Amino acid sequence: MRIAIAGAAGRMGRMLIEAVHQANDAQLVGALEISSHPLLGRDAGESQGIATCIALSDKLDDVLKHAEVLIDFTQRQACMAHLQACERLGVKMVIGTTGLSEDEKDRISQAAAQIAIVFAPNMSVGVNVTLKLLEIASSLLNQDYDIEVIEAHHRHKVDAPSGTALAMGEVIAKTLGRDLKSDGVFARHGHMGARKQASIGFSTIRAGDIVGDHTVMFAGTGERVEITHRSSSR
Repeated sequence: MRIAIAGAAGRMGRMLIEAVHQANDAQLVGALEISSHPLLGRDAGESQGIATCIALSDKLDDVLKHAEVLIDFTQRQACMAHLQACERLGVKMVIGTTGLSEDEKDRISQAAAQIAIVFAPNMSVGVNVTLKLLEIASSLLNQDYDIEVIEAHHRHKVDAPSGTALAMGEVIAKTLGRDLKSDGVFARHGHMGARKQASIGFSTIRAGDIVGDHTVMFAGTGERVEITHRSSSR
């Protein structure tokens, strides 16, 4: 598989380059970065001590020229530009970008009719198992429990709540027949009155080098159930 990586000099990009380098059935053929990046023109694997013979480039079409798939964990505006180019050139995509609007998610769905796309806010097997557990818990505990989603990430994460936290909320809302747009509570401050029964609360922590912690609390009278997923690496 011939792979190009967007944001190749970032934290996730560097890990992806290392993963591609170690894979027997994958080849790095493109490495995309922003035009102001200081390592532009250098070997994409230089910071990891890997000789990829692929230079970091800000020329999107050149990066995609020999690629079968683009892996994209960049920010939302860049991701949408990459999506348009991949659709035009017939390049498949793996999208792990978070913080996308509903319109942007719809745009990905439209593009998926033309090119193969894997889109997930979290690629972890454990997180996807957790989503299934939340579906089961929501259906069993139903309307009698207050629901709170608490997530924590490193200080560099730019979007909040995390895409994983929102995915958890969406699974819960769908299972309970609620609408996360109207029932989600993303901030509390001052005198807000009593909690609304259908609300799904979100709390966000940004600190240190936390890779990713997510806890969903189902709080009833006299007991509470908590389902937690913690990541120890990206």
